[in-house]
Amino acid sequence: MATTRSPLPLVILLTALTFYSTLTESRLNILAVATRDLVTMVGGPYYNVPLGRRDGRVSKSSTVEGNLPRPTMPMSKMIDLFKSRNFSVQEMVALSGAHTIGFSHCKEFSYLIRNDTHYNARFAQALKSACADYPMNPTLSVFNDIMTPNKFDNLYYQNLPKGLGLLESDHALNDDPRTGPFVRVYAKYQSKFFGDFAKAMEKLSVYGVQTGRRGEIRHRCDAIN
Repeated sequence: MATTRSPLPLVILLTALTFYSTLTESRLNILAVATRDLVTMVGGPYYNVPLGRRDGRVSKSSTVEGNLPRPTMPMSKMIDLFKSRNFSVQEMVALSGAHTIGFSHCKEFSYLIRNDTHYNARFAQALKSACADYPMNPTLSVFNDIMTPNKFDNLYYQNLPKGLGLLESDHALNDDPRTGPFVRVYAKYQSKFFGDFAKAMEKLSVYGVQTGRRGEIRHRCDAIN
């Protein structure tokens, strides 16, 4: 539910893009399959990735804002954003479990550390130390899941009621009465989380895709043909 990054996806995606750098597969297909393979490589569930999607002919950074969830979004606005795309609250909470891997830059949460009482006190102190120099070094980051950062599991949900959530949206996910019950279910039953995550990812993987004569197969990732 925020901009998060992990070194593992970058390695896998770059490898995939190099290996499949042909004119027969769209870049979106390659990214979708590589993402699924990453999830399974670090212990997560396998899910189907339908192929046939084509790359878009329009790509503008100005269209991103308001169309992707931000860690500072009020929960009601975040729920409405997913609902407008036909995703339920439960699907939103399941997809948020992707925060079990990857990391977030300090700028995404450092403003909270001194004033937000949701944080475990020792965790907050550790975050202050880790991000102390972020104004001078914007690349500083922290793992989203400090317990098992390189394993896809349900520890992310177990961390939240303990004050070990990293982002503002993580805390809200645990506290809001509309999302909290799903957090507790997924914290207790990893198999339930895995099943719901896989279904939600399959649904997300085909949202708004272009097929047939719509779109194109790009020659380069960063430019339309």
